[in-house]
Amino acid sequence: MQRIVVKVGTSTLTHENGSVDIKTLDKLCQVLSDLRNSGYEVVLVSSGAISVGVNKMRLNERPKDMKMKQAAAAVGQCELMHMYDKLFSEYGNMVAQILLTEEDIESDYRRNNLKNTFSALLDNGIIPIVNENDSVSHHQIESPKKVFGDNDTLSAIVAGLVEADKLIIMSDIEGLYDDNPRTNPNAKLIHKVEKIDDSIISLANGAGSNRGTGGMATKLEAAKYVTDRGIDMYVTIGNKPEKLYDLLEGKDVGTFFLSCKKGSKEL
Repeated sequence: MQRIVVKVGTSTLTHENGSVDIKTLDKLCQVLSDLRNSGYEVVLVSSGAISVGVNKMRLNERPKDMKMKQAAAAVGQCELMHMYDKLFSEYGNMVAQILLTEEDIESDYRRNNLKNTFSALLDNGIIPIVNENDSVSHHQIESPKKVFGDNDTLSAIVAGLVEADKLIIMSDIEGLYDDNPRTNPNAKLIHKVEKIDDSIISLANGAGSNRGTGGMATKLEAAKYVTDRGIDMYVTIGNKPEKLYDLLEGKDVGTFFLSCKKGSKEL
């Protein structure tokens, strides 16, 4: 049985105004449920809490004050989990919420408890939905020194924690290009990366959308982390969840980062 971690970003889950993209969210839950029903063990790492919270609180813009960002995260996380629970249940699957802080990963005791929790959930066919606990930890929101940094990094750490076979990062860009596709219409998608060296790292520039915190640089960091641990990683477009079928069938979808098969999957 293959174990996959799927990370979905804020720009995939929400519209420009911060409201939830119901069509994409519904399709994502449908596809992940189908994969779970067909035998895959699925872990979902979901961004979007602050953006959804800002929209639900009817704030004019993303707050700059830390306590308001954390309040928005708390409101948004509740809303997101309500929608995930409703949609996944319609497709016959149960979900569980796991909110992490860096202390959970750094502490051997807490990390082992997390691993046991993930194991029990997956053994019982439940889909864990993971995010950083922004309401009590500010490290992902803004910090020059942080363990997660963003949910690309968090998803890589989770993939290592659960000893996944694959990490799939769904983004607002189809994959890694040989140039910036937003400014160069002739930029070509790189379908396979066998080694993350300086030439590959140099291709990452700029941040993601104005609703997300990550860009290609954070995805390459995540790829380096998981491939060193024997986990394959993919970056693919997020607003077409049905492409996950083609990806898992081995077709050229997005960018495939080949793992170092001799690496250890554990943290």
